[in-house]
Amino acid sequence: MFGRKLMVCGIHTSWNTVGDGEFFCPGCGGDRNYRRRTGRRRFTLLGVPLMPRGSAGPVVECAACQGHFGMDALDHPTTARFSAMLRDAVHTVALAVLASGGTSSRPVRETAVATVRAAGLHDCTEDQLTGLIEALAADTGRFVTDVGPYGAALAIELHEALEPLSPHLAPAGRESILLQGARIALADGPYSPAEREVLATVGAALQLHPDDTDRLLSTARTLSP
Repeated sequence: MFGRKLMVCGIHTSWNTVGDGEFFCPGCGGDRNYRRRTGRRRFTLLGVPLMPRGSAGPVVECAACQGHFGMDALDHPTTARFSAMLRDAVHTVALAVLASGGTSSRPVRETAVATVRAAGLHDCTEDQLTGLIEALAADTGRFVTDVGPYGAALAIELHEALEPLSPHLAPAGRESILLQGARIALADGPYSPAEREVLATVGAALQLHPDDTDRLLSTARTLSP
């Protein structure tokens, strides 16, 4: 019987764990625990480490599949985090459309609530949405129409909620968020100028071309009952 052949010489890497956490593993295709590792390379002779050959990493090592990935793997949100970002995005868009068109229309309020619930916030109510708009207006001046048609602060809110999410959405996903906002605005009739400008801001924050935003808003109008 022959034993395992010993490699005469080569490069061996000794890994050291410097952090851990949870990430979306590209290899497994799901949320997994990871270890952030750095390494030291050494030239080996007959299995004995001799001369250093520099550093390795840092890398992200999946605890499940043991695969090594670049640090940019941590930029992808976990499934739980992605779901929360999506819920927050739809909630912010609904608030923005409500604020721009006013909260007096019952069909708009009902459509906004249904949209937010469908996104995962199942306990959302009309009172919660309108109360939040009133509280923000009274406390900070957000969602107030004192700067332009709907306020510069509102645009900031939309960009903060949508821009981090956009790179992780397929085009159809980004379009879907815009269309959800459009359906809220159209629940009581054609877009008002303020609603249309808010929806244009939504499209920009979702990295949609202005022509695509206009096309989608026109399509939503033709489909609206």
